[in-house]
Amino acid sequence: MSKSILVTGGTKGIGRAIIERFADEGFDVITCSRNEQDLAELRASLEENHALIHVLAVKADLSKKEEVLEFAEKVKAFSIPDVLVNNTGVFIPGAILDEPEGNFEMMMNTNLYSAYYLTRALIGGMKEKKSGHIFSIGSIAGLTAYANGGSYAISKWAMLGMTKCLREELKNEQIKVTSVLPGATYTASWEGVELPEERFMRSVDVAESVWSAYNLSPQSVVEEIVIRPQLGDI
Repeated sequence: MSKSILVTGGTKGIGRAIIERFADEGFDVITCSRNEQDLAELRASLEENHALIHVLAVKADLSKKEEVLEFAEKVKAFSIPDVLVNNTGVFIPGAILDEPEGNFEMMMNTNLYSAYYLTRALIGGMKEKKSGHIFSIGSIAGLTAYANGGSYAISKWAMLGMTKCLREELKNEQIKVTSVLPGATYTASWEGVELPEERFMRSVDVAESVWSAYNLSPQSVVEEIVIRPQLGDI
């Protein structure tokens, strides 16, 4: 039976790079996005380049709890994933004291609560199989305070804390848990920034790190992956 990977927010950037890396290894793919056109393009690309895999691509806004739970039911009907990558996220710069009203709630709902509710909805199936690997895509903003990081940084610190708790809760269930904490990666979040592309990390490097961590023996787990641009943070 083929294995499957679920990557939330998988149509662009790091999420897409992870999907393509695992699809290259024959994994069935489950993903979601708010943009139906992006989902259709991803599905078509995967089916063209990986004829033997199955793809479930669902339009869903994971900032809304009810849509997270609806998505989880569709996932369970398709396949309990062997790999769950909580990747959905949004970044809006701003300082805590003067960022627009609602930024905090929106980024916590998208960056943290989506992962919390989805993991809770799917973990029962992983426990039954006594296997699985959960990756949380955080950020170095969850390790270091940055000016103008505001609610984004708060949500990423909280994501790291949640992932550490999951690691402790699931270690005896043979389910691995890994925090992925990338620095500035060349994705849509950095569009319009006047810096050369070479100054950023590549999404495929993050994907390769996830693939490598997944491939350790059952006796070992990478608890945290911290990746930064060679020339330092931006």
